[in-house]
Amino acid sequence: MKTTFTTLATIAAFMVSTIPATTFAQTSEDDNDPIISYGKPDFFRSYDKKGINVFETTKDDVNKPYTGRRINIGAGFTMQFQSIEHENPGALNNHSQLANHLFPLKPGFMTSQANLYFDVQLLEGITMNLTNYLSSRHHNEFWVKGGYLQIDKFPFEGQFWDELSKIITIKAGHMEINYGDAHFRRPDGGQTFYSPFMEGNIMDAFATEIGAEVYLKKDGWLGMIGISNGMIKGHVDSAAANADGTDKRAPSIYLKGGYDKQVTEDVRLRLTGSWYHNSGTNGSGLTLYSGDRTGSNYQNVMEQGYTADGTLKGYTAMYSSGRFNPNFNGKIDAVMINGFAKVQGFEFFGTYEYATGYAKNQTENRVATQYAIEGLYRFGKNENLYGGLRYNVVNAEMPYGTIIEDVKIDRFAVAGGWFISRNILVKAEYVTQSYKDFPNTDFRHNGKFNGVVLEAAISF
Repeated sequence: MKTTFTTLATIAAFMVSTIPATTFAQTSEDDNDPIISYGKPDFFRSYDKKGINVFETTKDDVNKPYTGRRINIGAGFTMQFQSIEHENPGALNNHSQLANHLFPLKPGFMTSQANLYFDVQLLEGITMNLTNYLSSRHHNEFWVKGGYLQIDKFPFEGQFWDELSKIITIKAGHMEINYGDAHFRRPDGGQTFYSPFMEGNIMDAFATEIGAEVYLKKDGWLGMIGISNGMIKGHVDSAAANADGTDKRAPSIYLKGGYDKQVTEDVRLRLTGSWYHNSGTNGSGLTLYSGDRTGSNYQNVMEQGYTADGTLKGYTAMYSSGRFNPNFNGKIDAVMINGFAKVQGFEFFGTYEYATGYAKNQTENRVATQYAIEGLYRFGKNENLYGGLRYNVVNAEMPYGTIIEDVKIDRFAVAGGWFISRNILVKAEYVTQSYKDFPNTDFRHNGKFNGVVLEAAISF
């Protein structure tokens, strides 16, 4: 954390000393384009309470008057207290190596997490985002999540381009890909405002990949096609072939379509379907279900606590606590269907997911499915209070040598929160999660955890 705060202080000092100078000294390449100023850009999802239940950005700002280049600096900070117990009775243990022993847990505070955002209005209808992780579970040091360029209005004159700008959005960069809707409601390092619960789905489809997305948006209808490299980072090296003989680096193709409409003043409905496909990739492998660089908000829960030589593992090596990775890093096809409804203060969000594929050292397809249902009620002045229930279950085929076992994980959570202001949130959750049908050679055999997590967050 000392390194993190030193880095943050250095960045802040640099920005304070240079941005004002840039603001008042910069001359515009276009005399009609005002110099840069502070302010939120167009086509922007707020990081505070206003960003809740925002999915893809809309085209509402197309006809908004352009006031020149603007820069917005945002941040998200989260601190948690955890009191969770876990067990795995019956799992075989090599006591000389503590192979299946779980990490010893006690109630305590987690290391605080922090994000830093830069959003810039570069031209009329053209914005840039840069997201940084200052401190997180997986990486305690400064880490860049990614950045992208978003085009909502083309910089060409003519009625054709004006009409096209009303329906098309283009995103390109190293960015959080838009597969499914669950990634819009999950915590992301220090940014936890969007998630009413402590965690996202057990099978967490979230990744930052290098690619581009093209959207069509009109009258509530949404269509999107995307292409990416399928991996969390870029590679130019040549790697050995996978077990299936794949020696290529195939791109990932993904599609999304749906409908999102404020039907009446009190009723909003949304239904979307997404598909993600990669025919095979060598090298470091596909990362759709392992692409999070921050980590779970259940710390060190249901984790093997020791290395093969009996050494206690470091915290950053156990960043995916409570999650499940089906390990489709060699080939994958995945489908996610999401439904969202908000009727006055009542809110529903559902997920169905079907994925098939295999690991780099395999050749036979396996299947994993997931269901998740959330029910919330938001109440009080400006819906500043909420309470909700959540149930999530995963069924998957997993290899153990030459045998494929059907395993199951389910989670039940009860949560509540209070927005003290649009920038300050406190919330609490009770969670219980069970692991079923894992063989006794797996440390998750008869696994279970339950307990309470408290959280305080600031976002702006």
